[in-house]
Amino acid sequence: MKKIIATVEMWKEGGMFTSYCPELDVASCGHTPQEAKKNLREVIVIQLEETAKLGTLKDFL
Repeated sequence: MKKIIATVEMWKEGGMFTSYCPELDVASCGHTPQEAKKNLREVIVIQLEETAKLGTLKDFL
């Protein structure tokens, strides 16, 4: 798999941290900044895998 360089924006909402990738319009959250970033990475991988399976990866990117 190729590497993707993307922006990660992060902010705290109540007791949770939200992480957001504006280039892919994907978000996740976690109890710590590290967890939120890890979860965002997992969501991005899943999104890329699923769009590839559907044949829409090129359109997504």
